[in-house]
Amino acid sequence: MPSARKRTRTYDPAKIRGAVLAQFGNVRQGVHTLTEEQLARPARLGDWSVRELAAHLTMAVETVSRNLDRPEPGAKELTLLDWPFATAARAGDIADGTSELAQDNPDLDALYARVEQRITERLATAPDDRLLAARTGAMTLADYLVTRTVELVVHTDDLNRAAGADIPLDRQALAACTRLLADALAVKAPGASTEVRIPPYAVVQCVEGPRHTRGTPPNVVETDPLTWIRLATGRTQWKTALEEAKVSASGERADLGGLLPLMG
Repeated sequence: MPSARKRTRTYDPAKIRGAVLAQFGNVRQGVHTLTEEQLARPARLGDWSVRELAAHLTMAVETVSRNLDRPEPGAKELTLLDWPFATAARAGDIADGTSELAQDNPDLDALYARVEQRITERLATAPDDRLLAARTGAMTLADYLVTRTVELVVHTDDLNRAAGADIPLDRQALAACTRLLADALAVKAPGASTEVRIPPYAVVQCVEGPRHTRGTPPNVVETDPLTWIRLATGRTQWKTALEEAKVSASGERADLGGLLPLMG
């Protein structure tokens, strides 16, 4: 999937760093309160249990620390808008690694404490333009941290729904996750005939067709951030979201069902 030709949205690196640490802190506190019964529940993600999902959430952050420990690659290979389309190939490795991590770390509190300490220490000195040898391709630290907001927000939502928890979502993390996935839609379906609104965080134009110039666009899709994130990652189906009135769609080019999900 090629990168978008238009200029990539910019993110404030300091705010993104703060968002990643804040959301991981939210998850750490939430996981600490889960009972053994909750941890044993199915996570609704393949064969994972909630315990395995909780372990997997630490990987989203630990991968930053591990990549900062590795030698810096020679050249950037992946842009931020390439990333959503580069993740599917790693699904098998992620599943295997998660099961092993959960088995090797029965004490989730200790695991979370260790991961949080490492990421806090490493981000204190690492420059934003430092290249990381991520498995999806070499990226700058600043870009990679934006992708961590997606991992953290998506899986926090998974955890809440599977365990019946109420772990809060950091506003900056939720905003960055929403915007990146909205921009990924515009990459996948370039055009300006349809306006997708995800208040209060994002508005993008996409889908080939007559270009809108003034007034109310003829094709409009609107939804809330969490519904959008679930649609973009395959947690919710387009038809289901429409039937449950989680999405409003008007116009002949407002059917996004064939474009979703963006990430598996």
